Amino acid sequence: MLGLKLATDPRWVNLAEKSLEEILTDHAYCEQKAATSCISLIQQYPDKERLVEEVAPVVSEEWGHFRQVLAELKKRNLNLGRQRKDEYVNQLMHLQKKGGSRDDRLLEKLLTCALIEARSCERFRLLSLHIKEDELKEFYHKFMVSEAGHYRMFLDLARFYCGEEAANKRWAEYLEGETKIMKNLEMRGDRMH
Repeated sequence: MLGLKLATDPRWVNLAEKSLEEILTDHAYCEQKAATSCISLIQQYPDKERLVEEVAPVVSEEWGHFRQVLAELKKRNLNLGRQRKDEYVNQLMHLQKKGGSRDDRLLEKLLTCALIEARSCERFRLLSLHIKEDELKEFYHKFMVSEAGHYRMFLDLARFYCGEEAANKRWAEYLEGETKIMKNLEMRGDRMH
């Protein structure tokens, strides 16, 4: 469904369980950054009516997710730690082609967002299936469903605005690039990606 070429090693869940405060902190900031990315897309492309209409509700949804993760931290008497560099996203940004037309840049941004959402969905699925605590399984299942919808939305917008053939070709390149990134990233239980 997601098209990812390299699955996350399921042992990642065991590492995440051992660092619950860290993984929840990282998750919270991922949700915050997702909301910010959506706001930026709207600010940069206010003339793209379908994009504005579809992305605007995601801003509220992602901010709501940030608040849900904060509530989960509080419920467990855990603290929101400091935001850390997201090496995965930073490396994805290097996959983006620079320059080109405004629509070319839009394609790069939409596909980057789609890929981040796809990988997040895949990670939430692992947590929803394999984390030991049933309450957390349900918690992460809801996020998985939401991220799957966001992934589809960004990919559909890329195809709508940039053409199916161009978007699919570039998406395949992104998937190959992401595979290389995943192979070289250290598996850490304190990061969502």
